[in-house]
Amino acid sequence: MSIRRILKARRGAAAVVVTAALALTVAGCGGDGNKKEEPSSSSSSKPSDKGDKGSGGASAQPDTSKVIATVQGKDGMVLKVNSIERDSGGFVTVNAVVENTGSAAYYATTEWRGTEEELRGGGQSVGGATLVDKVGKKRYYVLRDTEGRCLCTSGFTQVDAGKKMPIFMQFPAPPESTTQVDFQLPSFQNTTLEISG
Repeated sequence: MSIRRILKARRGAAAVVVTAALALTVAGCGGDGNKKEEPSSSSSSKPSDKGDKGSGGASAQPDTSKVIATVQGKDGMVLKVNSIERDSGGFVTVNAVVENTGSAAYYATTEWRGTEEELRGGGQSVGGATLVDKVGKKRYYVLRDTEGRCLCTSGFTQVDAGKKMPIFMQFPAPPESTTQVDFQLPSFQNTTLEISG
């Protein structure tokens, strides 16, 4: 067996272990039994992916009824940012919903994934998002795990016409003195967000 196949098999096994651990963590957290989950696009990424925030600990499902910014994209895509929160683990998490208001399915896998070399083999994700601290003159990229996978929504293939898909991204936290950052997801306009927490 070649080294490439062995590495591919190891990555697949690691992904299965991480997925199982996340599923057990989310199942143990409980939830609101009366809340109906809104149907989304053909996506394997669910809002429950936000449960594990590294050393920052788990957080509740974001309130998607609260919208702090609405950004237009191309081909009828709309990005609604629900929250941007700093946590005690040194992370900033952005929760949002992308909605396809167009008449055809939207395939944005390479745009949203970004162009960084280490993300090329990671499949479809929103790992290309960035935060910019204009005062500190620093750009923050989505965090990666030890296998190079982004700490963000991944595993989707498209957003069908008329559908919504919840997304999240985790970034290193800017200094406490930074309260505003510019957020950008490729194919959408920039927007300035106020960090809470």
